[in-house]
Amino acid sequence: MTDLPNNDDKILKLLKEQYEKPMMSDKDICKMKQRMEKGKEEKRLLSKKRSYMRLAIAAAAVLAILILPNISSAVAHAMENIPVLGGFFKVITFRDYHYEDERNIADVVIPEISTEGSTDNSSTDAGKKTADEINAEIREIANKWIEEFKSNMENEGYHNIMIDSEVIATTEDYFTLKLICFWAAGSGYEENHFYTIDLNTGKKVELADLFKEGSDYRRIISENIKKQMREQMAADDSIKYWIDNEEYPEWNFNEITDETSFYINGNGEIVICFNEGEVAPAYVGTVEFTIPKDVVADILK
Repeated sequence: MTDLPNNDDKILKLLKEQYEKPMMSDKDICKMKQRMEKGKEEKRLLSKKRSYMRLAIAAAAVLAILILPNISSAVAHAMENIPVLGGFFKVITFRDYHYEDERNIADVVIPEISTEGSTDNSSTDAGKKTADEINAEIREIANKWIEEFKSNMENEGYHNIMIDSEVIATTEDYFTLKLICFWAAGSGYEENHFYTIDLNTGKKVELADLFKEGSDYRRIISENIKKQMREQMAADDSIKYWIDNEEYPEWNFNEITDETSFYINGNGEIVICFNEGEVAPAYVGTVEFTIPKDVVADILK
């Protein structure tokens, strides 16, 4: 699980960004930051719209429910916002936490993967276990962000957090729940967590599960990512990744790990995901790389 940015992380990111300043003019940097902040604001507005829609659906379903900062799980189970996935999984709101004053805003919607109503067999038993494990991790992440927010409320400046989720790239075989976490205190930081479940087995899918045993999938995927990075930087001067840096080679992206985030899109392609600051300056935000099917065709199971 990725921790909230601490002082060391902020210093390292600042040093990296300062190193890159000669690569871009002050005017270009200003424009880039404006585009980044505009994108984040649009994402926050979209998230609020989704939250309001969930509340409207819940109200219609249960006639009159008062949504409190610490909503009970019994009420939350009535707030279904996504249909059954693969005939087994569905996503509901487990808990809401909302707070706002002159300097602090929290807009948190914690999701839960539910298997309520499914029949018992070996596949659904595995699915229930998987859902429980994912739900526990999501709550741990959300609670950590909320506690961090509460501890910073008395500090000077503005402190905002937003946690939301969406189901992405549902296919016949897989679905992925994306947990979106955004933190702002002067500057912004975003991290995403992806949870992919095999709808045939009910088990959580790890990256290694997709490939033949003994295949060098991490190197193969990483080389393709580096190729995409170089192509994007060549096509657009405003894009920068931590790659081919001879003066500070320790900053360079080398290879993904088995813990690197991913999901499988609607075309059956593997999408590798990095949080803000992992493989690029913070102004670039979170980034994703779609791996062409022909790159991994020979090593997939």
